[in-house]
Amino acid sequence: MSRNVTVGLDGSSESRAAAEWAAREAELRALPLRLLHVREPSSASLAQSRLPAGAPTWQDWTARMPQEAAEGIQLRHSRVEVTAEQVEGSPIKVLTSAAKDAELLVLGSRGLGAARGFLVGSVGLAVAARVERPVVFVRAGELAADEHAMDPAGIPSAATAFRPVVLGLDADSPNDAVLAFAFEEAARRGTALRAVHGWNLPPYYVYGLSAALGLPEELAVQKAAEVTEALRPWCQKYPDVRVVEESRVGSPAQHLIEASCDSSLVVLGRRTRNSRIGARIGSVTHAVLHHAAVPVTVVPHG
Repeated sequence: MSRNVTVGLDGSSESRAAAEWAAREAELRALPLRLLHVREPSSASLAQSRLPAGAPTWQDWTARMPQEAAEGIQLRHSRVEVTAEQVEGSPIKVLTSAAKDAELLVLGSRGLGAARGFLVGSVGLAVAARVERPVVFVRAGELAADEHAMDPAGIPSAATAFRPVVLGLDADSPNDAVLAFAFEEAARRGTALRAVHGWNLPPYYVYGLSAALGLPEELAVQKAAEVTEALRPWCQKYPDVRVVEESRVGSPAQHLIEASCDSSLVVLGRRTRNSRIGARIGSVTHAVLHHAAVPVTVVPHG
């Protein structure tokens, strides 16, 4: 199958927001959009209880929903080739398999109201921990205008410039796949890349030995230099992307969550690893997924 942007669609508000985001991304990438509805084997009575008001039967709704969604997206995004597909099985297995043929897998997550965060379900977390392609999480209520700066009158508008792309940078071991994805997304949007590196003081600073072992300011200078060095080759490769470097002491997750409030997208890495307890994501990624204000991309790397 040719490369595409694939989105998991279940008819919920969060999956509809994810489908709209995926359509905009597919247009930026000049790729087709694949809507994938996974139908779980379940009792008709349980499935019927979850139906939207007015849907006659579960079978009728599941047959119509993907195609109707595709037709609506095609009307709003005429330059994107849109297809809809329905597969029966386990959502985790089906979505993980579908990601192999996708440039990007997009999933929806429930918003946390005024906190503007995510509520990432077990299916989404399991898929993100298993796939070898980037996964984007989009919260319910996400609109195109949310990715853009306010217009001169202070009104949200999709006609203004994109807000910056935020990169969660591990300056100690920068990864090419994560950096390439972040720079490409900033270049596609014609916006800045805000590289955020959070770090913590060594224990000897905490326990009052800094006077003997050097000042925290010296460590801050060293960390900032590491950020610059990690970004240098990518700045040369993408000279048109304005890069804002931030190296700050404190929780990396908290710095990224704060930065997300004025961004269009957050990009994080996930180290692929074998574990006795199964596939998982790191604590920083987990925290940002649950509390970021904008879509979050998780890029797997070795």
